[in-house]
Amino acid sequence: MTITDVVKMATPNPGWRPDRVARPRHYVMTRPTHFAVEYAINPWMDTSTHVDTALAVRQWEQLVRTYRSLGHTVELVDPIPGLPDMVYAANGGLVLDDGFEKVAIIARFTYPQRTGESVAYAGWMMDHGYCPLYTEHTNEGQGDLLIIGSKILAGYGFRTDRQSHDEVAKLSGLPLVSLQLVNPRFYHLDTALTVLDDETIAFYPPAFGATSVALLRKMFPGAIEVSDADAHVLGLNAVSDGSNVVHPAAATGFAAQLADAGFRPVGVDLCELLKGGGSVKCCTLEVHSTSC
Repeated sequence: MTITDVVKMATPNPGWRPDRVARPRHYVMTRPTHFAVEYAINPWMDTSTHVDTALAVRQWEQLVRTYRSLGHTVELVDPIPGLPDMVYAANGGLVLDDGFEKVAIIARFTYPQRTGESVAYAGWMMDHGYCPLYTEHTNEGQGDLLIIGSKILAGYGFRTDRQSHDEVAKLSGLPLVSLQLVNPRFYHLDTALTVLDDETIAFYPPAFGATSVALLRKMFPGAIEVSDADAHVLGLNAVSDGSNVVHPAAATGFAAQLADAGFRPVGVDLCELLKGGGSVKCCTLEVHSTSC
């Protein structure tokens, strides 16, 4: 896909609404130089599957170009040999900047294979003036901690320990809503829910416990509920700036739902990185400008 294609995809559609306002965002990413599937810690990973690292790099570069073409800032963290999952930058922590204080809640990973990533991202955060904060219990950063407006939606069930939710709320100063994940294929919240703007989400109900589904429907009556087909290509592992929604290209039904709701869908193919259980959002650590 060329930049021209991106621009075309980001032009107003018939369902476009003037209240869908894009805001420039600040993203942190890591090139998949060392990407491989060397171990299996989620249902998407199969160590017998061939991985084309060069293709993964090209697809990732297209994602970076897409973000920059939409007016967003992308900063890069150097990849480290021996950390094949470091490309999934979103899991590195929760980064908050209210203009006065810069705070980073550092990830505490469930699996030892990923522990080195938290050290690497903590280093980048400290080098950029963020105060590192740590939880006693497991948290996997923006994989399970998604900011919407002035609150945090927090997943638990497979990776992030629910006990860390109280710690994150205290450290961030933001109210937090706990959501139970029940389907191991959707092991992080960002695989089953997309924050579209400060008041709107898209989600996949079968990924959640019944109480959490009811809560989400009550909190977000205008939520987009996606199909099995779109969920199972990690279509919800997407990134929105409030208007443009960068999503896995294979999620064509979700793209149509976004357009109908007044958003601008921008599909990007990250099929090679899907072999590790991640896509657009997994590759994108957002620096949130918020009051905390």
